[in-house]
Amino acid sequence: MSKINDKAHKMLTPHPQVEMGSIDDRQDCDSEEEILVISSPVIRKSHGSEASSNGPFPIFSHTWISKRSRNRVFTSIYIVLIKAKINLLLPCGPLAILLHYLTGKHGWVFFFSSLGITPLAERLGYATEQLAFYTGPTVGGLLNATFGNATEMIISIYALKQGMIRVVQQSLLGSILSNMLLVLGCAFLSGGLVFCNKDQVFNKAAAVVNSGLLLMAVMGILFPAVLHFTHTEVHFGKSELALSRFSSCIMLFAYVSYLYFQLKSHQNLPNSVNEEDDGHEEDSDDEEVPEITQWETMCWLAILTLWISVLSGYLVDAIQGASESLNVPVAFISVILLPIVGNAAEHASAIMFAMKDKLDITLGVAIGSSTQISMFVIPFCVVVGWCMGKPMDLNFQLFETATLFITVLVVAFMLQEGTANYFKGLMLILCYLIVAASFFVHVDPTSNDD
Repeated sequence: MSKINDKAHKMLTPHPQVEMGSIDDRQDCDSEEEILVISSPVIRKSHGSEASSNGPFPIFSHTWISKRSRNRVFTSIYIVLIKAKINLLLPCGPLAILLHYLTGKHGWVFFFSSLGITPLAERLGYATEQLAFYTGPTVGGLLNATFGNATEMIISIYALKQGMIRVVQQSLLGSILSNMLLVLGCAFLSGGLVFCNKDQVFNKAAAVVNSGLLLMAVMGILFPAVLHFTHTEVHFGKSELALSRFSSCIMLFAYVSYLYFQLKSHQNLPNSVNEEDDGHEEDSDDEEVPEITQWETMCWLAILTLWISVLSGYLVDAIQGASESLNVPVAFISVILLPIVGNAAEHASAIMFAMKDKLDITLGVAIGSSTQISMFVIPFCVVVGWCMGKPMDLNFQLFETATLFITVLVVAFMLQEGTANYFKGLMLILCYLIVAASFFVHVDPTSNDD
């Protein structure tokens, strides 16, 4: 009886830490105490000393971290592979591989592999832009130089391995022509139609620097061709190769100097046109933040580059068969069709910036990409071919060299005024159509023809 009275006395006596309140409040407190008393032995048994010091929080923190990491992975996959509308073309890559092994029809393999590489090239440019947020402008410029034209470089290296030197030369030449005529022309045309009541203005000094580098590239490509076709070599077939390798090293040095000039000593050169508007644009357009983390960006760069490498192998293998099945010259496929695949990202971004009246960025995308290919990618391929033992040189034949020379002159005259409108864009597009028609009826000569 005494134990029952003591227990009743404890139940009627309020807890010292609980204030007097309603009967419901006291019942809630008692129920919570019972739950804690019942669950505490389990916690002490399972966690030991950790439970006595931290309680059940390590369980919740570990679960929360793992859940957050899974959500981060799903978010990154959504941003890179699902969010952009161009990713609807991603299944074309696996479809091209299936067609290669099931049907062997090179025309369809070439078509679907081209469609599959297009979104990968655009996503590779996006990942490079995201990584530039963490590396700064100097390293970001180097990343844009390497990954911006990674698709062309990968296709060229695969073609070099198979000894398809003419395909390498023509595809790189086509990338320059596509950027300078088609991409820049569409950008000028779309921007001129949006701002039809005025001429758009860009930095003429930066355009002159790029034009000078393009003319230097034309000089490096022109001399081996002239040396070969005028039969003025000391050692026929060897002198032009030695000259090409020497000129390639000089062009690579010039491009590195250009990067230092643009990113270090003259950083304000591309931004000197609209200095009055910079303060207004910083509040609205320049407040961009990265959407994925640095490690995620590096992982995506590796994944996208590997997948582009795989598809490029099937694309290069299908070029000759596609030319025969479609009755289209290999020169037309290499100069016109392949560069459109590799320049998908540049094409879209150049038009977008032109419609926002940011022609300095448009020129950096279109003309800057042409400068990268002519002064970096082409000499790089010559050096890689040198290491592979392949006779890759700068002799692009007379027809291709003359086309490049005339194109650089036309674009240089278009840029000398520092203004752009829809008529200039239309002229550049029409010039590209003439070039495309010329390569459609052009028969690529053999290596022995002079």
